[in-house]
Amino acid sequence: MTDQEIEKSDLGEVETQFFTFGDKQHPFVFQTGETLAHVTLAYETYGTLNADRSNAILLFHALSGSQHAAGINRSIPGVAPLWNEDLHLGWWDDFIGPDKALDTNQYFIICANYVGGCYGSSGPTSINPDTRKPFARSFPTVMFSDIVNSQVHLLDHLGIAKLHAVVGGSLGGLCATNFAVRYPARVDTVISIASAVEISIQQRITNYEQICAIEEDKHFNGGHYYGQKHPDRGLALARMISHKTFISLDMMADRARSEVVRPEEDRDKWYWLSHPVESYLRNQGLKFVKRFDANTYLRIIDAWQRYNLLTDTGKATLEEVFSACRHQHHLVFTITRDACFSPEQQEQQCRVLRKARVPFQHITVHSDKGHDSFLLEPELFTPHIAYFLRED
Repeated sequence: MTDQEIEKSDLGEVETQFFTFGDKQHPFVFQTGETLAHVTLAYETYGTLNADRSNAILLFHALSGSQHAAGINRSIPGVAPLWNEDLHLGWWDDFIGPDKALDTNQYFIICANYVGGCYGSSGPTSINPDTRKPFARSFPTVMFSDIVNSQVHLLDHLGIAKLHAVVGGSLGGLCATNFAVRYPARVDTVISIASAVEISIQQRITNYEQICAIEEDKHFNGGHYYGQKHPDRGLALARMISHKTFISLDMMADRARSEVVRPEEDRDKWYWLSHPVESYLRNQGLKFVKRFDANTYLRIIDAWQRYNLLTDTGKATLEEVFSACRHQHHLVFTITRDACFSPEQQEQQCRVLRKARVPFQHITVHSDKGHDSFLLEPELFTPHIAYFLRED
């Protein structure tokens, strides 16, 4: 993306902020029982918080997203070299701003990098004050409840007792739902895009393939690779495995160049790429390793694998889990041809909401782009999101 294209952002230049909480007497306790004395969250805000603090929307990012959801942010302290030009424009810029889906004329939008992340929040790349080295493998196991709990601390810091809405797509939708069922009194409106209430067997298999790809890289070294060669091939392969679920096969074919491009990194391999779509997929993997950390990727994939609303709430059934949400209104989006979160998963989500007597609307977006439609096609989502936020 060129500087000229980036400059089209309605919000212009934005800046990441940092919030640190906890101390040795009051550490942050993870779901596993592990603790951190201090947790830092990197976050950004858009719009203005009104006088009674009632117009805030908490936005959760997806697997490899960040706190930088909109506007232009060219540099984040402590994040170089991962923060490259591919990230300068916010990942949901087409959805956030004046008169957009999340209208900054009306709402105050907050987006934070997950705890365990690599874009400024405490994570495996952070320096452990006890060793003065990166936490690496020693960073606590992260669950979605931990991500939500840490962001509740942020809301308290901002003086926001109740949100106008929680919003999330893909894994962000998992977080939004976790927030809704565990902090039901703190939100009335929940927007879940291409997400679920349970993890499918297909997702578990795909995620496990990615875990194996990273851990089997000869440079992974049990997660202690900082200051040495990183497990780039393993992380690239993991991204290739996941990428084919994010966009449709037709879109992948359309994006591929007409020629076969063979990366220098593959010159010692037996198999030479023989089709443009192979070049495209390989390039996606090679681009990804320049902007993401393998340990962080494993932490988030592991949280995805362990997503369980019954465990998180201590309830016996999903109907019981959502019984505290009857005052809420949920908007559930399905994307046709979604190979990551299948339409069957949103159908289950709606069945659960119906049985629990939680008011909801279910919108099916017809797209030939697959799962990533929620990132790429604002025109298909904006009217529904904007109307739902106004009505509720």
